[in-house]
Amino acid sequence: MSARWFRRGDHLVMLGAFAGAFTLLALSAVTSWPVGAGPIVQTSSEPVNPVYTAEAGDCLNWTKRNLSDVTKVDCAAQHMFEVTGVADVGAAYGPQAPFPTDEQWQKISEEYCAKTSLDYLGGRFDPYGKYTVGPLNPGERLWADGKRTVRCGLQVAGAAGGLLPAYGTARTQDQSDVYDPGVCLGITEARGVGDPVDCAQPHAFEIVGIVTLPDGPFPAPEKQDETMSAECARIAAEYSGGMDFRAKGLIVTWDTRKPESWAAGSRRANCKVGAIPPDNTGLTAFERSVRNPDAPPLTTANPPQTTAVQQDEPTGAPLHSSSGSATTTSAPPAPTSDKPTTTSTSETTTTSR
Repeated sequence: MSARWFRRGDHLVMLGAFAGAFTLLALSAVTSWPVGAGPIVQTSSEPVNPVYTAEAGDCLNWTKRNLSDVTKVDCAAQHMFEVTGVADVGAAYGPQAPFPTDEQWQKISEEYCAKTSLDYLGGRFDPYGKYTVGPLNPGERLWADGKRTVRCGLQVAGAAGGLLPAYGTARTQDQSDVYDPGVCLGITEARGVGDPVDCAQPHAFEIVGIVTLPDGPFPAPEKQDETMSAECARIAAEYSGGMDFRAKGLIVTWDTRKPESWAAGSRRANCKVGAIPPDNTGLTAFERSVRNPDAPPLTTANPPQTTAVQQDEPTGAPLHSSSGSATTTSAPPAPTSDKPTTTSTSETTTTSR
């Protein structure tokens, strides 16, 4: 079976199940169960597919593109899917119903998985964070045999849709959309942000560090810029060994957070280096890492996410589309005078496959 990525469209699903309703991104991935060719009913001598018994709080991992090696793992270990609930869609899709279309799977995710996942997280979901919501569906063969059970869950996806490993349960994780220092984010044909790649390849940004913004009321973007500008300049200098970025056509940039992310507890933001674009038509690629080769090894919370895991038939939109992105990148423009200035422009990412 294959993993399919579907477009979210230009809307967010509004859920008001708790005070101060948040918007929840209701769909990112619809992944088919890796059922192989065996029957639904397992004999005592046959292994039971972990997906069949997964319940809320279970985490699943796989390494193969077709998900044929799926296993249930401790959520503290690397995993690709955290189950938030089990849903039976049989009432809406009877025994004769054909396998749902892309649009119907999106509806299933919105109607069955959005609130389930929000409740699982205790009402704290960053609609612009690293987690995305979607169903793990039974696949076309089991659907034809009458299987109507889906596992709703959370996954981490790169900007262009590739899956990234997760560590620790989402219930306790900071949901900020950040990457480990040393990760390079690729660039798409449309000059948008891509999934993580090796830094030797063309890329849009190199993550040089992460800043944790102080708790308190939501800081205005200008205040965030003030904090991030100073911290990212210091972090980038340490990371690169004092590189003159301007001389190499590069610039230090950073992300800021939106009120919805702040309300969900997201306090972390990326510091990164990118190439100075010659125009306003998109990002510019550069190659090789800016890290000081003589620096000590990086200390990261998790193994660095250097590459995204591509699955069979990825066909959908990125996690953060231009219609819904709430991560803002700030950076001083190419210098025209000695007076420091700051501008903010929204990052947009597009899919090009």
